[in-house]
Amino acid sequence: MAETAADAADTGQTSRTDARKAARAERRAAKLAREIGAFAKQHGGAEGQLAYIGQAGARIVLVGEDGAWGDLVAPTYAVAEKAATRSGITMHDEFDGEFALKVRTGPYEWSRMAGMQIGGASNDR
Repeated sequence: MAETAADAADTGQTSRTDARKAARAERRAAKLAREIGAFAKQHGGAEGQLAYIGQAGARIVLVGEDGAWGDLVAPTYAVAEKAATRSGITMHDEFDGEFALKVRTGPYEWSRMAGMQIGGASNDR
């Protein structure tokens, strides 16, 4: 069956759209990798773990060598993986054991946990 001009135009449009999406994903991965690198530099190094969060994408959880922690959200798991690989930090399959023990929480985290779970004071002061 011969391809019509309309089919060829649709294919060309799809290719351009796919190329734009791929370029956008590359830029997002590069930006996330820079942010991961900045976190690692600020905290004497870092390790991470990826967590799929559904349609929202994937969370990149970071733990610095000093115990500080934070996270970033990528639009897809693939973008998160690419960013983590580019950043060069050690990645863990799960957030447990020795990795979890590296996290240091402060008064803010404890008051938020208590406030949300057992009716403790809020941080809305």
